[in-house]
Amino acid sequence: MKVKNILVSQPKPNVEHSPYSELEEKLKVKIDFIPFIHVEAVDSKQIRLQKIDITKFSAIILTSRNAVDHFFRIADEMRYKIPDTLKYFCLSEAVAYYLQKYVVYRKRKIYVGKKTFQELEASIKKHKDEKFLLPSSDMLKPIIPKQLDKLGINWTRGIFYKTVVSDLSHLREVSYDVVVFFSPSGIKSLYENFPDFEQNNTRIAAFGNSTIKAAEEKGLKVQIQAPTPETPSMTMALENYIKQN
Repeated sequence: MKVKNILVSQPKPNVEHSPYSELEEKLKVKIDFIPFIHVEAVDSKQIRLQKIDITKFSAIILTSRNAVDHFFRIADEMRYKIPDTLKYFCLSEAVAYYLQKYVVYRKRKIYVGKKTFQELEASIKKHKDEKFLLPSSDMLKPIIPKQLDKLGINWTRGIFYKTVVSDLSHLREVSYDVVVFFSPSGIKSLYENFPDFEQNNTRIAAFGNSTIKAAEEKGLKVQIQAPTPETPSMTMALENYIKQN
């Protein structure tokens, strides 16, 4: 079946020429962006209730842009002037570059992984004597605490923000040829909003093994998967599928 419209369960990319806009122009499809989940801040009072004193940490592990934003938000709420000596361990280059929003990049000690948490471990190992803080959402991949424990470092997790299901009631009477998911939370949101959801002719696109697994556990058939060796990005996977159909 031909694909005419696509729903991406994330915010619209904040760039003028994104791969999605190029896909729209190239293949004449309509793409809507509606976040199925959103982030809500945890205030400094709740951080204190977690018995976290951010002044006591010498290193911080940042796994996402949200983690960056909420760490600096809490520091600001607590009127804590972050020392130049603080070490930053970033999951990816995108997260590391995002730090420039808050710090002078070249004047800080920043260590970067490529994309997976395991790739960051070598840098963390070299600084085992630091006291690490991991600001995170209430939803965290189990592999991360497991790997940190295995490294034998002094680390503390702080829940600085929460992942919350968005209200999608306005989509009840709307149908799309393809719905794109990027996390198990997106699948969870779909079924919390529409417990009686039936896939019928809707094609499901899923990014990452955990998202694919969450979709299949709900009985969904995943027709479009990424990343793969042939289609490392979701837009490439979508383009490939649309051309074939």
